[in-house]
Amino acid sequence: MMLGMVGMMGAAALTKKRMGYTNTKLHGIMAWLGMFLSGGGFYVIYQNKEKMGKEHFTTIHSWAGLAVLIGCIMAGLAGGVFLHPDFGVDKQNGTIRKAHKLMSRGLLMVAWLATLSGLQTLVGDDDVKTLVMFAAPMIAAAPFTLM
Repeated sequence: MMLGMVGMMGAAALTKKRMGYTNTKLHGIMAWLGMFLSGGGFYVIYQNKEKMGKEHFTTIHSWAGLAVLIGCIMAGLAGGVFLHPDFGVDKQNGTIRKAHKLMSRGLLMVAWLATLSGLQTLVGDDDVKTLVMFAAPMIAAAPFTLM
């Protein structure tokens, strides 16, 4: 899920900021690829928990991941149906554009925080160095990607 939400979705947000027809279409493609990667990650995590006999959705991290995945699908569908530059039914509507942008930024912020909490769960509280090395690039990219 991390590859989809941090890698592809972050890059899709940056691509859209460059504006223009081609970048807008590329933004949509990259965002959907990010969602498919995240969906694949979700499937793998779910199946591994099934095999190990563990319960699902027991932490805030897991609920955040599920909420972000569902929210991104909703934002992606809204973007594709209403805002697509070729056939969007309301592509000039500023209110829909603003809602899509703000919702997506909020979802990415939650996804990035969930990614950090997932890593913290994996490495534990004692390995602060790994957490800082992982979080530093995300914190550095956040103003450019999320603002």
